[in-house]
Amino acid sequence: MEKSKVDLFLELAHPNKNGESRWVYTTEFVGKYAELSLGNGLSWGRRNSALRKKYIVEVRKDKTPGNRVDGIRLVGFNNKRHFNQAIRKDIVEVIRQQKCVMLGIRGTSENTSIEVDHKDGRKDDMRVSDIATQRLEDFQPLCKAANDVKRQICKACKASDLRWEATNIKGNPYPFYEGDEHYTEELGCVGCYQYDPVEYRKSMVRRISKEAAEHTSDFIMKKLYPDE
Repeated sequence: MEKSKVDLFLELAHPNKNGESRWVYTTEFVGKYAELSLGNGLSWGRRNSALRKKYIVEVRKDKTPGNRVDGIRLVGFNNKRHFNQAIRKDIVEVIRQQKCVMLGIRGTSENTSIEVDHKDGRKDDMRVSDIATQRLEDFQPLCKAANDVKRQICKACKASDLRWEATNIKGNPYPFYEGDEHYTEELGCVGCYQYDPVEYRKSMVRRISKEAAEHTSDFIMKKLYPDE
């Protein structure tokens, strides 16, 4: 069976019984290990990767110019709890009575039935994982069709650390209500339309109203519908 990139790295790193390894340098990614080659980031060792779920990973970027990864080592096992997707019953009951915040529907067919969506698509906040500390505002109502689409968008964001831009929807004038296209640990999913379309719309009204007071209506129309 063909080995995964994580398996190839572990073969090189050869961690001990404590989950610790030597520094493995990117110059070693040749021959059978060539597919481990990296750009500026640790693509196969991101936060939600199989490698980081099992091990604590350190990287160094001090040997070559720029922001390229030069070396990786393991410094022990990751003993953090895994995310529990269970949602408290009272939250489920409230959310399921609402309409989809994306499409404005609440139906009975498979694609229109309401699902309780974790706003944070990365699902790595242990507070939200614990039903005792969950809050209603951690979730939103999405119909199955919208939730399926969001799931794929979040998957692409996890793989690239590039966030989806709200301007993909015609009439949305701003790509984000906070932050930019780069996913950061500090901001997380906050600011992305997929995370909270209601908050995006509120922010859009505030921002567009401010611009409307300062510019002509033609300026606003071009902001909302630039190609027309």
